[in-house]
Amino acid sequence: EFYKDHPILNLPNVEYGGTGFYYADAPNLPYEIEHIMPDYDLYNEWIEQCIQQGVKASEFKYYKNYSIGFLTRGCFRKCEFCVNRKYDRCIEHSPLSEFLDPNRKKLCFLDDNFFACNNWNNIIDYVKTSNKPFQFKQGLDERLITQEKAQEMASWKYDGDFIFAFDNIKDKDEIVKKLGILNESIGKRHKKFYVFCGFDRDGKYDSNFWERDIEEVLERIYILKDKKCFPYVMRHENYINSPYKWLYIQLAAWTNQPSLFNTFDFITF
Repeated sequence: EFYKDHPILNLPNVEYGGTGFYYADAPNLPYEIEHIMPDYDLYNEWIEQCIQQGVKASEFKYYKNYSIGFLTRGCFRKCEFCVNRKYDRCIEHSPLSEFLDPNRKKLCFLDDNFFACNNWNNIIDYVKTSNKPFQFKQGLDERLITQEKAQEMASWKYDGDFIFAFDNIKDKDEIVKKLGILNESIGKRHKKFYVFCGFDRDGKYDSNFWERDIEEVLERIYILKDKKCFPYVMRHENYINSPYKWLYIQLAAWTNQPSLFNTFDFITF
């Protein structure tokens, strides 16, 4: 509705779509487009203009240093807050060779839930033959961790923090259990967890929800702190309607800067 009168999008030679417009109802791209080699030079001119205007070159590291794509597509969880609920499983999508630029030093994968793919081990074996550092930018599903997967992760030439999510306090026991497995295999390597908040799965957004949500956010944060993990508070846009909006802001300011999180408890901060 927002875009229906947009003059460019209404031109006869323009098609548009994707999760940015249609969320879970987005139609699939034609095969020839979905599987084309990315044009990694597409933004070069714009990047140079930005750098000349004073933007740090490091802000464009993904544009310049990474081959980017999907090894798999889909997730079976269908979380209520996710824009990408069109799938009911995770399937193989592209071989690495389809989007690999040999001149780029690193790899960035945008998979929704890589470990949910039945063939994850063979896919990652092929990735490792590239001998390039890689990361799963959207994170990995910690609830699917097994001894086999944790030991495999320990062998990865991984780029940056291992990223997971702790979205629901109901997963507390499972998260703690799987963290025990992870810590045995990958030890002190940094583990970051997105901590989602400000979203009422029942749609009520009453005072009971807002109070309970703050309590559960703090509980998840301190569970992760106890397990030597870094929380990263992610606020749903509805948090701005909360009577505790200021508290959500301060929680994010504390947790999302590891140097502050390691130095102060929340009350001191």
